[in-house]
This record gives sequence, structure tokens and C-alpha cells, in this order.
Amino acid sequence: MSEENLQPVFQIQRVYLKDLSLEQPNSPAIFLEQEAPAIEVAVDVAAQPLTDGIYESTVTVTVTAKIKDKVAFLVEGKQAGIFEARNIPENQLAPLLGIGCPNIVYPYLRSNIADAITRAGFPPIHLAEINFEVFFQQRLQAAAAEQAAATAAVPEETQPTTH
Repeated sequence: MSEENLQPVFQIQRVYLKDLSLEQPNSPAIFLEQEAPAIEVAVDVAAQPLTDGIYESTVTVTVTAKIKDKVAFLVEGKQAGIFEARNIPENQLAPLLGIGCPNIVYPYLRSNIADAITRAGFPPIHLAEINFEVFFQQRLQAAAAEQAAATAAVPEETQPTTH
């Protein structure tokens, strides 16, 4: 192979809205409430290989607004991107897919979520920036702790004794 073929390649192939849902279970009565809603936001990130050197990275955000015990609205959006990542060292691929790609995809999702909420008749909610590097590190730590807990829960095999 030539030197040129071994150069790292990273390109955005496509960014797209994969899923968007809106629920307003207490409309229209909820519009008569004077109290500001409490907002909960949940975020998830995933990546999967599609073909050799091509990956899909997704960011999912769920926004739930409640007034007292009633749901004003629930919006869930999943923004995805298809990325070409070739000749990337193995130790750099997971951070690229877990940090770099979500940083590219997330601004589109923020806009789509804000637009859906506004179109539902509510004031827009502008989601905060996310430090995907911290998010990635937290997920790695949680996975390591989960693995350690699973390993601790499995009884050790009895070692054969030698006589």
C-alpha cells in the first residue's frame, strides 16, 4: 500500500433527523396553567458500524416538561450522522465516535427540539451545550464500575487442588 492510503480519513457523509416525537397528553387544559413547567432533559449517545470504515453516530435527547404532576409535553429527538472514519488508530476511534461525532450532530438536534417545542405552542427551550468529552468519560467510568460489580458478583471457580 502507498503512504497516501494510510492517511487518516474523517468525513461527514450525512447528518439527518432519525426520529422526532411529541406528546401533549394534557392539552389543551395545560395551556391554562399559570405556573412555569419543570424541565427534565435526558441525553444518550450511541455509535455503530454500518460498513467498513462507515459509522452511524446518534444523539438522543428527551425533554419532559411537567406542571405539578401533569406532563405539559414530552419531546424525544434522535439526530444521527453517517461518518467515514478510516485508518484511525483503534485507541482514537471510540473517542472520535463518542465525542467528535456527537459534537457535530448535537447542534442540529438542539435546533430540531426547540422548533418542535415552539410548534407545539410552548415557549422555546434552548438546550445547553454538552461537553461530550466529560459525558464520554462518565460513560467509560460507569461501564468499568458495572463490569467490576459484575465480576465481583460471580463466584470464583474453585481452583483444582494438587496432591
